[in-house]
Amino acid sequence: MHQLIKATDFTREKLEKLFVLADKIEKNPKKYRNSLKGSVVATLFFEPSTRTRLSFESAILRLGGSLLSTENAGSNSSGIKGESIEDTMHMMAGYSDCVIMRHGSNDSAECAVKAQPNLPFINAGSGGKEHPTQAILDVYTLRQIKGKIEGLSVAIVGDLKYGRTCHSLIKMLSLYDNIEIWACPVRGLELPEEYVVFMKERGMKYFPVSSLSGLNPSVDAIYQTRIQRERVEDKSIDLNAFVINKKVMARFSENTLLLHPLPRVDEISTDIDGDKRAVYFKQAHYGIPTRMALLLSVMGKAKL
Repeated sequence: MHQLIKATDFTREKLEKLFVLADKIEKNPKKYRNSLKGSVVATLFFEPSTRTRLSFESAILRLGGSLLSTENAGSNSSGIKGESIEDTMHMMAGYSDCVIMRHGSNDSAECAVKAQPNLPFINAGSGGKEHPTQAILDVYTLRQIKGKIEGLSVAIVGDLKYGRTCHSLIKMLSLYDNIEIWACPVRGLELPEEYVVFMKERGMKYFPVSSLSGLNPSVDAIYQTRIQRERVEDKSIDLNAFVINKKVMARFSENTLLLHPLPRVDEISTDIDGDKRAVYFKQAHYGIPTRMALLLSVMGKAKL
């Protein structure tokens, strides 16, 4: 597995092996500090990023690799001059041993690997469709805290139309049995029908609701998301429709986790940051061991 384009590139077996490797890295990170020594990894981010870019770059450095980094590549690279993704990838094949790319186009990752099918590549977010590495750390977070994935119920709240993290999470959770997805979208940002069909085909249970009060109070996890303001064109959409605060969380079980791919804007109140169920900062930190494990896999240093 030397290229990751979408969440469904994983089988359950490969994902579990990746998690086992992430566990080993967490327990003994020093063992892996020279694993990528002599390798050069390029991070090409055509869209802004904090956690994804910096956690990948931290992972590269912790593994002993060297880094070529382009932040805001849409304006700080030849992309602003009109250079295609394909031509950029042809250049990267001569400069680096692996490319990690985020781009605003839905088919950007496919274009990249088509241009350079033998170059290790990781999709760090493509348009409003996919964010597979976020799904990896999301599922890993559930596994670490809940002790299992099988049979979990997960409520996805907010922007389900443009929220690529939601799309990839649904796909990755489909690798497990007896999964329940509760969908609570902001009006006008409903989950695209293709994902509803996907869940039905995979045997997942799907429960759409129109308000937070409609969610099962015993749901295992709430996955809150921000509104993708940069993609929303309809100005009539209520950008603050669902805000989770102490009052809202009081309705849910003491075992209901609260996750968020971050960054948050106003959709989670800071008054619950101290709630033991609020695990979004721990979730973000899991990006280090999972992305270290992924890099070792795609670059041929570990076999899944």
